[in-house]
Amino acid sequence: MNSLTKDNNNNPRYLAVKTLERISDGAYSNLQINNVIDSTKMSEKDTRLFTNIVYGVIQHRLTFEYYVSKLVKHPGKLQNWVKELLYTAIYQMIYLDKVPNRAIFDESIKIAKFRGHDGIRRLVTGVLHKIDRDGLPQITGVNAIEASVPVWIIKQLNNQVGKAKTESILKSINQPANQSIRINIKKIEKEALVKELERIGFTVRDSEVAADALVLKDGVAAHTALFKEGFYTIQDESAMLPVQSMDIDGDDYILDTCAAPGGKTTQIAEHLTTGLVVALDLHENKLHKIMENAERMGVSENVEVHACDARKVGDIYEDNVFDKILVDAPCSGLGLIRRKPEIRYEKSLEDVEELAVVQGEILDSVAAKVKVGGQIVYSTCTILNQENSKNVKDFLEKHPEFEEIKVKTNLNLQADRREDYLKIFPDDYGSDGFFIAGFKKVR
Repeated sequence: MNSLTKDNNNNPRYLAVKTLERISDGAYSNLQINNVIDSTKMSEKDTRLFTNIVYGVIQHRLTFEYYVSKLVKHPGKLQNWVKELLYTAIYQMIYLDKVPNRAIFDESIKIAKFRGHDGIRRLVTGVLHKIDRDGLPQITGVNAIEASVPVWIIKQLNNQVGKAKTESILKSINQPANQSIRINIKKIEKEALVKELERIGFTVRDSEVAADALVLKDGVAAHTALFKEGFYTIQDESAMLPVQSMDIDGDDYILDTCAAPGGKTTQIAEHLTTGLVVALDLHENKLHKIMENAERMGVSENVEVHACDARKVGDIYEDNVFDKILVDAPCSGLGLIRRKPEIRYEKSLEDVEELAVVQGEILDSVAAKVKVGGQIVYSTCTILNQENSKNVKDFLEKHPEFEEIKVKTNLNLQADRREDYLKIFPDDYGSDGFFIAGFKKVR
């Protein structure tokens, strides 16, 4: 019996292949990775290897597809899991310097033998030995294959930000994502939290992007008692900025239009005393997640949830009732490519254009609901103009009762920019790509 069968449920390479299979069938990478980590007994070292392989293969998928198409006679006939197995082996050979090829070959061949028949084992063995002997096939002048980013995204970025900035973005998105947390200012002081995190083994540094934020290494932030007790929540540094730009008063009545899973809702609620944040989401089954987060963070008394399509807020609320409204709109998510690498393969230009229409409809729907003197903050986690600056322009043309206001951040990011809105690209600070605009109702 193959040794792999004794403990394959905790073997990081075997689990990586299974997880990649599920992701290639449409499952979300972060959910699949978390499910595997929670349901197995891998050591911390194996957990890191497993996570590294899964994200690494997704990030470089187009490159690895190209290599396999040149290394295998009939790549179209390969079973899905065999492709994923070859990708995992190639990833380790290129990117994991500390893992010797013999260990990669040995484990990969064992997985091939365990999951398949002798022909598959021979094929995998042959491909790996060919790479070892001849090196990988050359990629000639195709930026999309080298960066593993679809051509349409590269074309859009080249047109919108120029070739040099596009290349800088492409280089940055296949780097590991930072692990950042937002301090729950209602429960703990920063100094006290840093001390506790360092005591349990984390390396901690201040965020250079957002206030009340820390960047952690040497541990898993979601697996601590401090997280479970609500002293912090896990949130990208850029994602903290829309709420930090809102200048919230403790008694404000605030609408969060597209709220699940509730990261920004709880962030708003932390600044409230007698005020209330109303969190909407299109899907009723997601509302419990918002309240679960609010309860963990100790802010549930300041949070109310409703299932509602944000384009139909007029069905529920009167005009001129909210002090502030956050529209963190559903978007293509292209700013999250580093954190959710499969997004690049799932989205199309048509998706971007359809989402831009929805975003515009949400902004139109909420415009009447904010009081005169009140504020709307519009944000997305994407980096294309169609969903960002174009929506700002369209909204202001349709709604002369609003003026654009300069987006401010606690750490004064990009203070010398000419635009009122704030654009953050993945290569700017190593955080997610984000867009934030602010509007004040003046009449």
